[in-house]
Amino acid sequence: MAEAFGVSLDIFIMPAHVTISVWNTDRTYAEMAQRKTASCGISFDLNTRLSQLSWEVADNRLGLPAAKERFERIQVTKPTGKWEVLILTGFANAAFCRLFGGDPFAMLIVLVSTLAGYRLKQIMLEDGRDVRLTFLCASFFSASLSAGGYIFSIGSTPELALGTSVLYLIPGVPYINSVSDMIYRHYLCAFSRFLDAAVLTACLSVGLCTGMLLLGLKWF
Repeated sequence: MAEAFGVSLDIFIMPAHVTISVWNTDRTYAEMAQRKTASCGISFDLNTRLSQLSWEVADNRLGLPAAKERFERIQVTKPTGKWEVLILTGFANAAFCRLFGGDPFAMLIVLVSTLAGYRLKQIMLEDGRDVRLTFLCASFFSASLSAGGYIFSIGSTPELALGTSVLYLIPGVPYINSVSDMIYRHYLCAFSRFLDAAVLTACLSVGLCTGMLLLGLKWF
């Protein structure tokens, strides 16, 4: 995109801030801007639209005024409905349970616990709660519900229901981005992303272990 606009740039990305530096062709003049990133979930629909816009600029030489207009329209794109996301997440997590060998009872338990935990996550984030506390509470809620299969001996694979009930909270995208940054030698950014994802993983692990501990489940 920068080449299409006749400038050169450098982007420095951190979990909470983005810094962009832009130079003219002979590097005699530069502009720098820093913005705090919004605290929101990942929208793959938004990412797809932004990617399409970037290729329109890079390949089809879309002008700056038209690109800005397209960008402003993309910004007001309505996110996928929360109920659709909730239902699809529940079925996706149940499918993961089946992928790991869970029986139909385990899949049903995972579906219910995921729906409940993800709905709690939505409510807490909408209420402005800290994302780390949200992950911990949602993990605890899902693990406590899915542990019912173990306590009441429902199905033949209750341990798989318990183990996969919190998979929807795994921050996979931040982990992937951290590896990508490391490959391209953005080590500071890679470490920041990895540490942020590791903290969220630790929070969901604490919630899972707390649920198992309170319900008296054996660790091994």
